[in-house]
Amino acid sequence: MVIILVIGPAVAGFAGRQATLAYVLAGVLFALTLLTRFPLGVIKVVRLPTHGAIECVLALMLIVLPWLADFARGIHSRNFYVLIGALMLFLWFLTDFRGVRDRTAATPAL
Repeated sequence: MVIILVIGPAVAGFAGRQATLAYVLAGVLFALTLLTRFPLGVIKVVRLPTHGAIECVLALMLIVLPWLADFARGIHSRNFYVLIGALMLFLWFLTDFRGVRDRTAATPAL
């Protein structure tokens, strides 16, 4: 997702405030990844459920951001943010942030 946010403005053809916001969000997501307690984390201070909650809020924010930040008239940037937010929300629904699947697979059947 970080790579998409970094290259997205150039590919979608928008610049300025909208592009800067995409770069800032990429930095936030990259920092969150480095700080999360999971194999890709480096410092590991953020629990995975907290990471999931932050990602969910960011995804919802991305969907409404074009209207909140008043750049909804820019079709390319608006569609980019709405689609990236929808993709993040879809991935959030598919991810097991609580590790329930691992625990149920590890418990022996009676």
